[in-house]
Amino acid sequence: MRGVPTLVLRTFAAPVELRTPRVLLRQWKDSDSDAWAAMNADPEVRRYFPTVLSRTEAQAEADRIRGAIAQRGWGMWALEIPGVHPFAGFVGLSVPGYEAPWMPAVEIGWRLAPAAWHRGYATEGATAALAFAFTHLELPQVVALSVPTNTPSHNVMHRIGMARDAAADFDHPRVPADSPLKRHILHRIAPEQWRRHCDK
Repeated sequence: MRGVPTLVLRTFAAPVELRTPRVLLRQWKDSDSDAWAAMNADPEVRRYFPTVLSRTEAQAEADRIRGAIAQRGWGMWALEIPGVHPFAGFVGLSVPGYEAPWMPAVEIGWRLAPAAWHRGYATEGATAALAFAFTHLELPQVVALSVPTNTPSHNVMHRIGMARDAAADFDHPRVPADSPLKRHILHRIAPEQWRRHCDK
């Protein structure tokens, strides 16, 4: 795309797990299915998405995420809060499957069940995922995206050192043209910015 080189992504033979003092980012389990389906049927969880998901749709998304981790060793890891929540959603990294002006890039993202909101779990997990992206995958940048009204996610992006790139606002190709959620904003972070943030 306009002379941009293909992104080279490191893979691992077995799924990687990331641990922090409070959270575990791991491969998904069959036992996560019920909690995942309940999350994605919740209008509050899906308020920044065009629709809620049926159980079949939620399972299809989980299968894609799980398959990506099996293929690369990393991805949108299942979020576990040991001793508190066996499954609290996901936090991790993905390769968008659509064309956008800012591609190629790896995206960082999260989606948590309401019981895990407002406790810093998304920030803690995303901090670990971002460190993995730069120290193990050696990526040239990581991006995050959401609709302009998604203040909770924007706050996490800022806490992990990302900055908005206002020139990169775009219409999400997978959101219907008549949806008020069509427009998305982009945050970015490069390795040198991440290192400076870690040194603060």
